[in-house]
Parts: sequence; C-alpha cells; structure tokens
Amino acid sequence: MTYCVGMMLDKGLVMMSDTRTNAGVDNISTFKKMFTWEAPGERVLTLMTAGNLATTQALVSLLDERTKAPEEREPSILAAPSMFQVARIVAQTLKDLITTHADEGQRASSTFNATVLLGGQIKGNPPRLFLIYPEGNFIEAGDETPFFQIGETKYGKPILVRAYDPAMSFEDAVKLTLVSFDSTVKANLSVGLPFDLQVIETDTYKVTHQRRITADDEYFQTISSRWGEALKTAMDSLPGFTF
Repeated sequence: MTYCVGMMLDKGLVMMSDTRTNAGVDNISTFKKMFTWEAPGERVLTLMTAGNLATTQALVSLLDERTKAPEEREPSILAAPSMFQVARIVAQTLKDLITTHADEGQRASSTFNATVLLGGQIKGNPPRLFLIYPEGNFIEAGDETPFFQIGETKYGKPILVRAYDPAMSFEDAVKLTLVSFDSTVKANLSVGLPFDLQVIETDTYKVTHQRRITADDEYFQTISSRWGEALKTAMDSLPGFTF
C-alpha cells in the first residue's frame, strides 16, 4: 500500500510519500514514489504515486521520455503552458496506460489502477496541487480542500483536519505531516519508512528542501514517541465517564 500527502500553504507546497510496497506480509519492498522534474528558473513539478507499481513506473517513464524527445501528439510536461495542462497530460497518460493493460474481458478491473498527486509551479502562475484519478479526471486543491492524500488515507487524516493552517511555517507543516505519517504507520503495516519529503517555496521554481527520513532519524523518533505520550496525557486530562 502507500501513503502520500500533498499540502498547500501560503508559502508553497509540502509533499511527502512513504516507500513501502507489498504483495503479502512476507513480500515487502521499498520503491520510490516521488518524482520531480525541474527547469531552473521556470518550473518545478513533483509527482507522487499510489496503486499498481507497474502502472506507476510506466507512467513516470513515459512522462520522463517525453521530456527528452517530445512529440506533437505526446506533449511534454516541461513544455505545457500551465499546471492545469500538465495535469491534463498526466491524467491522459495514466488513463491510456490503464486502458492498454486492463483485461479486455474485464474492462472495469481495478488491477492496474493508480492514483497520482501532482504539485508544482510554472513561472507567472501560483503553485498548484492536483489529485488525479485512474479514470483520467482530476480535481485541484483550494481553500476548502487545501491538502490531498492518496493510498492509506484514513489513519493520518484526523490530525491534518484538526491542525492544518495555511499560514503555518514549512517547519510546522513538516512536523504535522510526520505526525500524520506516524499515525498511519502505527495502524497499518503496509505503510512504512523511509519517507521522502520535499518542500517547494513559492516563486523559487525548484525543490527548496529535500530529505529522506529513515527509521533511525532522530527527529522522527522524537516526534513518534512524544506524540504517543501527548495522546496519553490528553486522554488522562479528559473528564471521566460515569454510568
């Protein structure tokens, strides 16, 4: 399984993904799920993927190939004039891949499905964040929905809903996202470290900060242990229940 979060802030974007894939409890592997393309001073694009690994790897490979040898019928994400057009290219490519690989007799099969988060900024436009579905349609983050999750979303969502603030610093946003990931890891073995983190500051057109957070990361260990202690303290402080 997978857990990825893309978050819009007043200052830019925070993106984080786990790296665990599995086909059963005895077949666990680590694969990168975050991919970035940059044109220095002009654009930065980051993709995070969840779903069938063969589909997501093919998607990233096709998008990357087209940046090196673009064709009119297969446009490059590095040539698209807006983030909306980049999202259209990614969505259509994903849909075509799933259609090609799906069993002809079972068109509705979800075997090859994948979901994508796309974030970034193109010069002259603000940063934007999209959630792209396997059917080829997509939605954009906004004031009412300022962050997206894909994969195993339910365990990490409550803390994001309660504590998110668009004015928060990048540092606080990373801390919040790590708590969300820690809650997910504790509840589901199909999500695991290391985590890949990126911060994209508005109008820099590059990845401002990038880091891989491993199991022995001192800061993450501190966040995990103290968050558990804080939950226990909060529970103890609540009024007692009586029958």
